[in-house]
Amino acid sequence: MSSIKLQANTTGSGTFTLSAPNTDNDRTITIPDVSGNLVISDGTLITASYGSSIVSFGGVVDLTSANTIGSGNWTIQSTNNVTLSAGQKLYANTRAGALTLTLPAAASIGDSITVIDNEGLASSNNITIDRNNHNIDGVARNVILNVDRQGVDLVYVSSVTGWSTKKQNRETLSSGAQGEVSGYTSGGYLPPGGGETNTIDKFPFASDANATDVGNLSLTRQNAAGQSSGVSGYTSGGQTPNTDRIDKFPFTADTDATDVGNLVQARTQPAGQSSSISGYTSGGEAPPQVNTIDKFPFAVDANATDVGDLTQARRYAAGQSSKIHGYTSGGDAPGQVNTIDKFPFATDTNATDVADLFQTRQQTAGQSSDVSGYNSGGFAPPNVNTIDKFPFASNINATDVGNITQLVSSTAGQSSTVSGYTSGGNLPGSSNVIDKFPFASDADATDVGNLFQARSAPAGQQV
Repeated sequence: MSSIKLQANTTGSGTFTLSAPNTDNDRTITIPDVSGNLVISDGTLITASYGSSIVSFGGVVDLTSANTIGSGNWTIQSTNNVTLSAGQKLYANTRAGALTLTLPAAASIGDSITVIDNEGLASSNNITIDRNNHNIDGVARNVILNVDRQGVDLVYVSSVTGWSTKKQNRETLSSGAQGEVSGYTSGGYLPPGGGETNTIDKFPFASDANATDVGNLSLTRQNAAGQSSGVSGYTSGGQTPNTDRIDKFPFTADTDATDVGNLVQARTQPAGQSSSISGYTSGGEAPPQVNTIDKFPFAVDANATDVGDLTQARRYAAGQSSKIHGYTSGGDAPGQVNTIDKFPFATDTNATDVADLFQTRQQTAGQSSDVSGYNSGGFAPPNVNTIDKFPFASNINATDVGNITQLVSSTAGQSSTVSGYTSGGNLPGSSNVIDKFPFASDADATDVGNLFQARSAPAGQQV
């Protein structure tokens, strides 16, 4: 039989310890034979293959608390429209074009997937990670990587949260109040005599460029509210004459909108807000002017419900959204007002008056950074080019922080993560200008492009 030989340590001091397992049962360990096999007395077999540098475990092996070093090889993914598997680490080859990668249909808690743009072209060739009917960060939306060299770690944590994400250079967005890829302008009123339009325009956030026509609403209309989830844009209410229709169009494809539900009230000139899971439509004219706050879900196509009231019945207000509150600012009550109302997303309740705009006015565009709400342009009268800003963290009045390039009212507002946009509007006469102003500093807007169609009173969305 084999024997154990203890060799003295002749180069220094040290201790060699043989410890018995903490168990009442006897355990014997057979020292590996010449082939490297180690057999535990309960039958577990550990086989070492020195030539292949592989250690194989037989029986039941629990590595729940183990640290693994060097596990999981990286692969280059150049093929579009493929389904991912748990444990994959992918470098997405964006040089081959935009990629859509689909998460597994079934997932277990602890499953992980990592995707990184290895070519640095994600800003032009976006990487879309399709949710495949799972939630992502608790929301029914996809992940879109559109920043060069950007990556995302996804870990499946529960059936409610779904896949939890952490982008390698910034956290994923918490709602549709800001976008990372594109702004949309939907519906509106064409130059005098042209009537309402159903056009959906799209313009990029990554570069300053003109908008393109990417689809049509199901109904021609003006003065509707705009909302955004992570995967779809919504246009609710509006005048065609007055409608209660809620349209939805996808962000992942350029196509027409579909009618997916109804507001509790047919009305025009409302404001729109977006939480991470719901769209809100507040105020408007039925007639008369109303103070209703409607809410409809993003996860399913359904009608809106009445969840509260603004502090004033009014029309032509602007909408802003923080992570936890919706805001309705300015408007006509009748007569121009400077009221900033705030209502919570977590509960269905009435709004409260929390502050005032810098300038009393109606028909402004609303934008949202991660910390502030903005109003741009509007009718005082006359038309103005003011940009004012109010904080989300405290209930204080707005301040004047800059000007847009035109004296314009009845514009649409869009928000990226770094800039606010104002598109279209009434000069009088319809405008096609797309203005952009920074969130990081208080500064004037610049003209960065044109809409496909000059028009006033459109709705704004973003992804």
